[in-house]
Amino acid sequence: MENRYEGAKRRYEELGVDVEQALEKLVKVPVSIHCWQGDDVTGFENSGEALSGGIQATGNYPGKARNFEELTADFEKALSLIPGKKRINLHASYAVLEPGERADRNALEPRHFEKWVEFAKRNNIGIDFNPTFFSHPMIRDNLTLSSPDETVRRFWVEHGICCRRISSYIAQQLGSPVLCNVWIPDGYKDIPADRLSPRLRLKKSLDEIFAEELPGVIDCVESKVFGIGMEAYTVGSAEFYLSYAASHPGVYDLLDNGHYHPTEMVSDKIPSLLAFFDKVPLHVTRPVRWDSDHVVLLEDELKEIAKEIVRNDALDRVLIGLDFFDASVNRISAWIVGTRNMQKALLYALLQPAEKMKELQDKAEFTELMMLSEELKTLPFGDIWEHYCDTQHVPATKVWFEEVRQYEMDVLSRRG
Repeated sequence: MENRYEGAKRRYEELGVDVEQALEKLVKVPVSIHCWQGDDVTGFENSGEALSGGIQATGNYPGKARNFEELTADFEKALSLIPGKKRINLHASYAVLEPGERADRNALEPRHFEKWVEFAKRNNIGIDFNPTFFSHPMIRDNLTLSSPDETVRRFWVEHGICCRRISSYIAQQLGSPVLCNVWIPDGYKDIPADRLSPRLRLKKSLDEIFAEELPGVIDCVESKVFGIGMEAYTVGSAEFYLSYAASHPGVYDLLDNGHYHPTEMVSDKIPSLLAFFDKVPLHVTRPVRWDSDHVVLLEDELKEIAKEIVRNDALDRVLIGLDFFDASVNRISAWIVGTRNMQKALLYALLQPAEKMKELQDKAEFTELMMLSEELKTLPFGDIWEHYCDTQHVPATKVWFEEVRQYEMDVLSRRG
């Protein structure tokens, strides 16, 4: 293996790529892994009730985590097989309550996430956070923060405020900023009579949620083209949230690459936002004809996303998170495949002679640029990846799958 690595390293060095420097950069890039892949977005509130509010997980693969203990055990198994720096991304619906305790979403407190903080400390990972604006009886007519019913709107504003305070608590406990991301399912199935009023109500709600200055919180809003039950009109559109973030310092526009028209490329949006924002939050998923959140594969758009992050020297400015939930496959394998693919894409980008390629573009040497871009595609990138995994003490090849298969036999198969 070492001979293969040295040979691959020389091939890249011939093009002016410092492989060791690339690996040093990669190991420092945190990827925020979403907890909800482990239990199909069920959370700890509803005892397995069906999801609602524009969100859905499909499949019934056996062994789904049913509580905090099972979910964290599965997550730790995944962490042990993923190299590099990691974080965990939580939803408010994963609050850990005492037996018999009841706390509605507008009454959640930092203490309900103390166990998650302990878990993060034990595993040396950071935490990101999301208010949960779905699967709740206070969603009326598929509306939350934009509802004309003031009781409904106020409930969800209070929930958003609670979540920002929880995020600040977590940040102080871990000594690491927490990305707090607002996504809502608000919209209409058919053509609305009034498109402006819901957006004005959403703007008012966001102003109220973000009014309190809280240390350690990175606030962001996440747009969407359409979803289940809001096919005709989405209140929180891309134009609305980008305008809101641009006019509200300290609030960022999160890009989810499943939330746009199929011909739109998030890779092209990243440098546009980098021209105006000091941070660009990112959710990486894989849409198949719609925002279906399939497990991330090492496909062209993922590589382009990574290249835009790397070539623009934005590894510390683009906050990378994952967002998929596939219930048709082993959930731990889904975490591992998706996260490792994000890391592979970053490594692929780090192994590009970016400055040389920019120079060729500026000199209008487009023929040489095309040639170089194509030559890079067949260089022995996999040998560099396997060396990186070895240095991180995780299986470099499909050997990791045998560990997951054994875990499924020993643990998941006993969950009934």
